[in-house]
Parts: sequence; structure tokens; C-alpha cells
Amino acid sequence: MMINDTDLKHLRRCVELARVALEAGDEPFGSILVSATGEVLMEDHNHVAGGDHTQHPEFALARWAAENMTAEARGQATVYTSGEHCPMCAAAHGWVGLGRIVYASSSEQLAQWLNEMGVAPARVRNLPIQEVIRDTIIDGPVPELAEQVHQLQRQFYSMKR
Repeated sequence: MMINDTDLKHLRRCVELARVALEAGDEPFGSILVSATGEVLMEDHNHVAGGDHTQHPEFALARWAAENMTAEARGQATVYTSGEHCPMCAAAHGWVGLGRIVYASSSEQLAQWLNEMGVAPARVRNLPIQEVIRDTIIDGPVPELAEQVHQLQRQFYSMKR
């Protein structure tokens, strides 16, 4: 599937949410859950600054969807996110049965950026979503938005030094 104007609108919101996380002192990631009819059902950003590194927005969206949507509605929904799902979030997405994933920047890009900034690799390996779940339509990255995410990551790690 190709990235369209609706996708870009939702991805821009994800980048805004990542900026909100950064302004709160958290790692800059943001995500939204959109129904098949285009309704934004939930949005969230990272909440890992307190030390619980499971507080990713994609994981929160998956939990919310499991509690509030039918299996059919989940399968038709789209998750938009500023950064490609980590393995934990990809697994949650798969277990809950959410539909399409669209991301602004890839986990490969993030790993490269962090390496360039001298940030030690995370304890959990970066894996493409397709290596964690199957039968999911996945679109991304989007170059112009990926560069915005890159800038947010730079800001975050420059504040930590």
C-alpha cells in the first residue's frame, strides 16, 4: 500500500506526540490508533522516563484495543507511529490482532542514529516488525518525517549529556 495524504496527516500527529514526550523529558515516540472509518480512537506517547520501559505508546494502544474493540474492528484498524515498533510492541500488536502499521522512521534508522551519537545499544535487539509478526501490512519509513524524528532523537540525547 502507498502512503497517502491521510497517512501523512496521522504520521504528522505522531511526530507531534513524540515532541510532547520530549518536552516532558521522555524519549520522543508517539502513536495513534485509527479505526477503519478514519476515527482517531486513541493516541499516546512514551512514558518510560519513570523507569518502566514497557510504557511504549504502541503497547498502550494494543492494550486499549483489546479492551475496547471487537476482533474484527481491531483487524481493520491502523496504528500510526513515529518510530517502527520494537519487538515488544510488535508482538502486542500481533497478539491483539491489530491491522496495518504505518511508521515515520524505521528501527534500522534509529539504531544508526543512536550509533552515530555514541549511544549504547538497547538491551533488546531492534528487529523489523516482519521478523516478529506476520500477515500485517506495514508501510514506512517516510523520509521527510523520519528526518523530523531524527531531530527529536538528537534533542533528547543532547539533553541527557
